[in-house]
Amino acid sequence: MVQFLGTLRPSPSLSSFVTYKRQVYSPITAPNNGFLSFRRMFKAYLQSSSVATDAGSGLPLEQSDVIFIGTGTSEGIPRVSCLTNPLKKCEVCLKAVEPGNRNRRLNTSIVVRHPTSSGSSNILIDAGKFFYHSALRWFPSYGIRTLDAVIITHSHADAIGGLDDLRDWTNNVQPSIPIYVPERDFEVMKKTHYYLVDTSVVQPGAAVSELQFNIIHEDPFSVNDLKFTPLPVWHGRGYRSFGYRFGNVCYISDVSEIPEETYPLLRDCELLIMDALRPDRNSATHFALPRALEEVRKIRPKRTLFTGMMHLMDHEKVNDYLSKLKETEGLDAQLSYDGLRVPIAL
Repeated sequence: MVQFLGTLRPSPSLSSFVTYKRQVYSPITAPNNGFLSFRRMFKAYLQSSSVATDAGSGLPLEQSDVIFIGTGTSEGIPRVSCLTNPLKKCEVCLKAVEPGNRNRRLNTSIVVRHPTSSGSSNILIDAGKFFYHSALRWFPSYGIRTLDAVIITHSHADAIGGLDDLRDWTNNVQPSIPIYVPERDFEVMKKTHYYLVDTSVVQPGAAVSELQFNIIHEDPFSVNDLKFTPLPVWHGRGYRSFGYRFGNVCYISDVSEIPEETYPLLRDCELLIMDALRPDRNSATHFALPRALEEVRKIRPKRTLFTGMMHLMDHEKVNDYLSKLKETEGLDAQLSYDGLRVPIAL
């Protein structure tokens, strides 16, 4: 069951929602005689962030996919502290500054695209502190313009810190964006993003994100005819986070323990996307790779992609190790990376 709250305003109609029709927009072009240096920089930036996919860069009308727009920790990779350390070199962070290197990671987030009767639906899971940078890097490459919904896993900054940046969409692309959020996390948003929840406090003339808040519980809910089933997990002692299942894809980005009652929801999972923070030991709030692999052996998905990696996880080295597990155990598991597109069946 989903409880629709909308955005709080001084008007008497608190539950009204704005529906919009998809529009066709003309390409944006910069003047030939201006912003030349910016255009060169932006072109080089896009070239350094080449599209990576399992099966081509285009999206057939009937094909659904998952796009990883972020696969890193809250602080991202590379770390400034590593790059400025005169005494110790961080191999992964130094690699991450190289254009196109797969160790470069922003906050964990995915876009789920699936065809609808009116075109392709784009559903974002989490909008963290670096969301706008992820969108700048990957949305033009994959032709993502509208956001049909944002689904929240939990209320830490790496999951909701980018909600304010959604103003670019609601000011310039579409009237509003629905947000699907657990009730406890909505209570946090009332404090951290109070001006987005209650827009009556915004100064006249200021254009903030226009968001429609929808409270979700542990029951399945639908977004644009796509069913999402919450996967309750622990993200530290006493802190509940949600993963989500859509089709036979199970997404669990922030987890330190999976409750027994959640395992039945993971049956017959074909693609498991799971938290794996570091190569050695668990933290208080995240699986390390050894524990994540234990869960893979228990859940037995057809394929696993790990996400949420810190700077101790070297993309090539860890994937080499995981490739050997496929030879010895038959485990199909690899690290994901920012910009990866994976076709899925929904």
